[in-house]
Amino acid sequence: MRRLVSAFTAAVLLQALTMTWAAQSVYPTGATIYRPDRTWSGYTVLSPLGTQAVLVIDMNGNVVKRWDGFVNSAGGPARVLPGGSVIAANGTRAPHQESLELVQRDFEGNVLWRFGRSEQITVGGNMVWSARQHHDWQREDFPAGYYSPAATPAIQGSRTLILTHSSRTQPKVSDKPLEDDRIIEVSPSGEVLWDWVAGDHIDEFGFADDARRVIKSAPDFNAGRNSFDWLHVNSATYVGPNHWFDEGDTRFSPNNVIISSRQASLMAIIGRDGKIVWQLGPDFSKSRELRAIRQIIGQHHAHIIPKGLPGAGNLLVFDNGGSSGYGFASPIAPDGVGAFARAGSRVLEINPVTLALVWSYSDARFFSTNISSAQRLPNGNTLITAGAGGRLFEVTRENAIVWEYMYPLFNGTQNAVYRGYRIPYDWIPQLQRPNEQPITPPALGEFRLGSGLK
Repeated sequence: MRRLVSAFTAAVLLQALTMTWAAQSVYPTGATIYRPDRTWSGYTVLSPLGTQAVLVIDMNGNVVKRWDGFVNSAGGPARVLPGGSVIAANGTRAPHQESLELVQRDFEGNVLWRFGRSEQITVGGNMVWSARQHHDWQREDFPAGYYSPAATPAIQGSRTLILTHSSRTQPKVSDKPLEDDRIIEVSPSGEVLWDWVAGDHIDEFGFADDARRVIKSAPDFNAGRNSFDWLHVNSATYVGPNHWFDEGDTRFSPNNVIISSRQASLMAIIGRDGKIVWQLGPDFSKSRELRAIRQIIGQHHAHIIPKGLPGAGNLLVFDNGGSSGYGFASPIAPDGVGAFARAGSRVLEINPVTLALVWSYSDARFFSTNISSAQRLPNGNTLITAGAGGRLFEVTRENAIVWEYMYPLFNGTQNAVYRGYRIPYDWIPQLQRPNEQPITPPALGEFRLGSGLK
């Protein structure tokens, strides 16, 4: 986890964490709410951190499929394709937050495809090829990486977008060595077809002078990695087919790439010529529309809702809170790092052209400082992964929770889930459709263990 920038910010975040289930000694795990009449039911694919597996659960929280042999310590989504195959990251390179390869396995676990030749690195004193993948990847024929009735990804044969690292220097960013964000597109055979490196485009992000000075000083230089992860991009996804492009707005070309920078509190769309064609953040005080959205902080999983789903074409993003941002020095961030701070999370749906806030979800107990995601479902509900605490839940447009699941602790210490995705039952035909039962939780204030209170 990245350092918190001040004692004040740390105290605020700690206070918020004590409000969550994870701060209790005893709390429920598994499925705790299920209202079949109001959910979009299916299997949920989990990418847990620390479990070294990809899991699939039913709506009652039962594990119905497990693929072992995936080391997900670097973070990144696992996705299941129609027919029951899975793609996920594998391999780790401590202390760097990255994986060695991206691997596709069939239902039985046999390897169908793998990619691990982005750069050569040193592991254990030996030079090896590595994907250097971190945080995200996506198939070209799988818009946003989750189910939509308007798109059916092929089992194999699609281009793949991979978010990677590249060790380099770029004086425009800093004089210190960088662990720069590099995005590559690879063919099914592993040929690199497109290549973009963040540091070469720092001038296009429009950072203010004070932010550039802070970045130049490399305040988060990591001695263990001998590098500065200056932008910390945590998601990169194809824009995908959308009505904005159909109506003539070329910024939203389907094969353009939308990224999210946690550290800089900004989201941007990269054109295929490498230039930034659209941007949101880092300063949300510059217009009436941005002030209505309010400051987005440390966000994850920014993407355009795919065609075929309610809200198609809008931006959906998990606004984590915590702290982020460069410049904007203040009493809680005298060095200009992490001046934006909030002890609470939100999920936002934004019209990317007018910047109107279309829908949002927040709650006083809702806070995940890192990872996390949101998926729009075909019935208009939204599946939210509050990843740091291992909580997944489905909410309606009216913000009613109609399904909830708490991932149990792994080895007594870790229950984080990087992302969760809901897929149709028939995408895994090898499994018999489960006979699931509604789950109604006890009324708040009435649940007791043992003799309890009378």
